[in-house]
Amino acid sequence: MICIRTLTGPSVRPRRSPLRRVLALGLPTAWGATAITYKLACPLAQQDGLGARLVSSAVFFAVGTGLVLHVRRTLLRELRQARRIAGVAQSALLRPLPPRVGGLNVAAAQLSAERGAAIGGDLYEVVGTEHGVRVVMGDARGHGLAAVGTAAAVLGSFREAVHDEDDLGDVLRRLDRALARHVRERSRDGTAGEEFVTVLLLEIGPDGEVRTLNCGHPWPCLITGTEIEPLARTAPLPPLGLFPLPDELPAERHGRLLPGQALLLHTDGAEDARDGRGRFFPLRQTLTDAVREQPLCPRAVLHRVLTALLRHTHNSPSDDVALLMLHHDGTRALDDMSLAGHGADSLP
Repeated sequence: MICIRTLTGPSVRPRRSPLRRVLALGLPTAWGATAITYKLACPLAQQDGLGARLVSSAVFFAVGTGLVLHVRRTLLRELRQARRIAGVAQSALLRPLPPRVGGLNVAAAQLSAERGAAIGGDLYEVVGTEHGVRVVMGDARGHGLAAVGTAAAVLGSFREAVHDEDDLGDVLRRLDRALARHVRERSRDGTAGEEFVTVLLLEIGPDGEVRTLNCGHPWPCLITGTEIEPLARTAPLPPLGLFPLPDELPAERHGRLLPGQALLLHTDGAEDARDGRGRFFPLRQTLTDAVREQPLCPRAVLHRVLTALLRHTHNSPSDDVALLMLHHDGTRALDDMSLAGHGADSLP
């Protein structure tokens, strides 16, 4: 399990109860005292006969076994505690998403390439605001603890900026400044390398209009029935952290998200996953097969896609993978507002 103590400063070890501290020191001392007492005080231990040697060997074997079992139990207890702490920290970073946000069905899933880790450098969040539903999907360079720290800096800034900023471009500038601060702090510690993050900002307004700003991230897939198409084909901006942002950051408009349509956001780990023969994972075809079952259920679709990806990579993906699905099921208008009469075109 990943330890995320570097994200929150110096680690704080949980206090042990006095009884547990006594047991931790007393049991090994008792076993050692037993062995020494037998060797020094027992007449049988002073004899050189075969029987005496066998008894001495049995005594010391029992003492050694007891010590090994005690150490093993202590290590397992510490490991379980570390996993609980890491699980809480990981849940705070990638918080479980609610099933509905602003009239949209929401589901997310992710895999970490780091063995035993629940999260990696991929990041996502969905927030309902007065400006509409705002979404971030990103991928920090690399994976492991360094990527987790970068993802935490970007996510923390996004969760504040989406409520404060009216314009999606201003949200992106806040993320860029947060990443720059994070890199400067790591530079002072001597742990900074080349840090950058691909980021996709997506906003679905109360009228259903979809707007995006894309910095080096794969475009989402638009799902209409069983048809899968990229939301856009334009070249994105460079990833955050490589170059300064341009002076003008107009959001790209994509029309409206209509009832029955869905968007699948993903990181490049889903497209670049390879099997043993070097073949890329067929994300689009797998997604097409997954959405044939109607009515559309985002959680079921993501489960099918991840299952197919793990099968493709023999349960060993080489990069972190994150999937996020937004589905407008048409049961009610976004943010309880009518989609009609706002003059926006539907998504192609």
